[in-house]
Amino acid sequence: MSAGIVFQLVAALAYALLGAASWRQLARGHDSLRVGPATHGFLAAALAAQAIGLHQSMLGHVGGLHVGWALALSAAIWLGMLVFWVENFVMRLDGLLLMLLPAAALAALLGGIFPGGRLVPHGESQWLRTHLIIALCAYGLIAVATLHALFMASLDRQLHQPAERTRKQSLIGQALDSLPPLLVQEQLLFRLVWIGFGVLTLTVITGAIVSLQTLGVLFPLDHKTIFTLLAWFTFGGLLLGRHIRGWRGRTALRWTLVGFAFVLLSYSGSRFVLDVLLQRG
Repeated sequence: MSAGIVFQLVAALAYALLGAASWRQLARGHDSLRVGPATHGFLAAALAAQAIGLHQSMLGHVGGLHVGWALALSAAIWLGMLVFWVENFVMRLDGLLLMLLPAAALAALLGGIFPGGRLVPHGESQWLRTHLIIALCAYGLIAVATLHALFMASLDRQLHQPAERTRKQSLIGQALDSLPPLLVQEQLLFRLVWIGFGVLTLTVITGAIVSLQTLGVLFPLDHKTIFTLLAWFTFGGLLLGRHIRGWRGRTALRWTLVGFAFVLLSYSGSRFVLDVLLQRG
């Protein structure tokens, strides 16, 4: 068993233990989740273990890059967890752990169980490696922003339910109530979108450079390029609308979901790595 697999499984176990402790705290009748220094430290250790596992699995091979769908998913969720861990020092986002920890545990587990992929030819190219890492970061940030938008939509629906607020709620309802206020989550959403848009811009630039080196054109008219540019314009339009018209709430959620749909169409699900690395249409 390789070191990359071991570290991924260790991270999955750590996330699962943290998640179980968080949900147990809510089930015992606590109104909200409180994260202390010990939890922050344990989460940092889990993030470090997953990062080592990803590095060993993806970049630890001589002469190339080794990437598969499970490793790409694990890297995307790891980046989202890292953003949460940093942001939680700025604003209280403890309640989001109830949703994020199970997703992180599953992603790390899949990365450990399914470490297979392909050793990409010419992976020693510095521009290609840079493009891959940036593209994975963009994919992860946009995926996390979309997941966060779905959390916001669920919370908004929960707040507008006609049921009596004094009625005993299900555990899921309590979890939604423990999430940070919508205004706080909206600030985090747009911060994620801003960062994701910046990284997506770098993805477009580095992709154009790699395409110029391999194909002789900046923007080949393939599905990857077209949908990536559509995603770039969508998120750019959302940020512009936010600045000029003050877009928020459901409008922001719709634009985020549309932008993520373009990203999925661009990377074609499991073909994401193949398309990014080999520049195929």
